[in-house]
Amino acid sequence: KKCEAVRDSIPIGKPIPNTKVYILNGTDLCGIGMPGELCIAGAGIARGYLKRPELTHERFIDNPYGMGKIYRSGDLARWLPDGNIEYLGRIDEQVKIRGYRIELGEIENVIRKIDYITDAAVIVREDSKGEKAIFAYMVSTEKINSEEIRNIIAKSLPDYMIPAYLMQLDNIPLNRNGKVDKKTLPAIEVSTGGYKAPRNKLEHVICEVFCEVLKLDKVGIFDSFFELGGHSLRATMLVNLIEEKARVRLSHKDIFLYRTPEKIAGAVNRCATNEYNPISAVAVKEYYPM
Repeated sequence: KKCEAVRDSIPIGKPIPNTKVYILNGTDLCGIGMPGELCIAGAGIARGYLKRPELTHERFIDNPYGMGKIYRSGDLARWLPDGNIEYLGRIDEQVKIRGYRIELGEIENVIRKIDYITDAAVIVREDSKGEKAIFAYMVSTEKINSEEIRNIIAKSLPDYMIPAYLMQLDNIPLNRNGKVDKKTLPAIEVSTGGYKAPRNKLEHVICEVFCEVLKLDKVGIFDSFFELGGHSLRATMLVNLIEEKARVRLSHKDIFLYRTPEKIAGAVNRCATNEYNPISAVAVKEYYPM
């Protein structure tokens, strides 16, 4: 007997009789495979929320594709080719950081697939510099290595979805409803470990650039750009400043690959053996979203 392909998630099924389901992006219908908000119409929906007129007005709207009202569930879902619906998470778990729309649940799923990770929670909050950043909390059967975790995430997700801050916990705190209690997740303090001073002029320049981009007073050659609060936009700033001061153009990916002043200085030395061709400001703006 031919076996069906293994699914990454279990579908929530198909609409029941007397019920219509729409998956919408705003008021536009989403095609098969396109994520959107799960909306329900038909005989089974309620009239609204009891004594909550504002929430009723927000969630129960006129049906643009038929009679009556439709209920906006706030769930993110998509149609599968066989007519089933796949649940993808909550829309309120989508956040926008530096112009990118990010699904936090997608980051959690990638982290949970790591063999030794037993649970994870990902949130967005302001860091010590007052900027929105991704914080990841993990429960593990062994001590986690932040660099290793980021490298694994980078294989499945784009750079801007890699958490800037990571912490290992004994357990993920839950509220009375069994959901992650985001308010009690601890702050993650930046730790540089032991300070190691620059050993040559190039390392000194790279450390100064780190300080300028990350707004820090001192950075050692073994300190990780991302452990100190770096992210994709700051990586772009770092690349531009290194080009200005060292006359070498690194790639955006080099920052994610090498991370520390010591290793980035080594990448600069290797690039310096090639002919230097500066990129115009217009080209940089077009390639790196600001």
